[in-house]
Amino acid sequence: MGEETGGDYHVVLEAAWIVYNVDDEDDAINIAIAEAGKRLNRHGLDYVDIDVGFYECPECGNEIEGVWIVAGTALVRLILSMRVFNAESEEHAIRIAKYEIGQALEDVPLGVVEVTPL
Repeated sequence: MGEETGGDYHVVLEAAWIVYNVDDEDDAINIAIAEAGKRLNRHGLDYVDIDVGFYECPECGNEIEGVWIVAGTALVRLILSMRVFNAESEEHAIRIAKYEIGQALEDVPLGVVEVTPL
């Protein structure tokens, strides 16, 4: 980030999605992806790819799904990716992606995972 080349970028964001009244990780993931997809599609953002995020276990190094369930409430790490065209810089591409996705997913925390020039 910080390179002022301009152009097209692939921006990957993470979202902290809360799902209530779930029994297991699969339910939480399916509900989170479905809810996020509905909200994105309502705003015409059907081109945003949605997936569940993974983390590396600090002890064993294995990848684990980004889902945590406590008392029937899950926090799911969703990965949202989109292409941004004609951005002035990587920072500009991030702002565009966060703005577009953020409007659809109001009140959902978003963070930057990766930005790649196309």
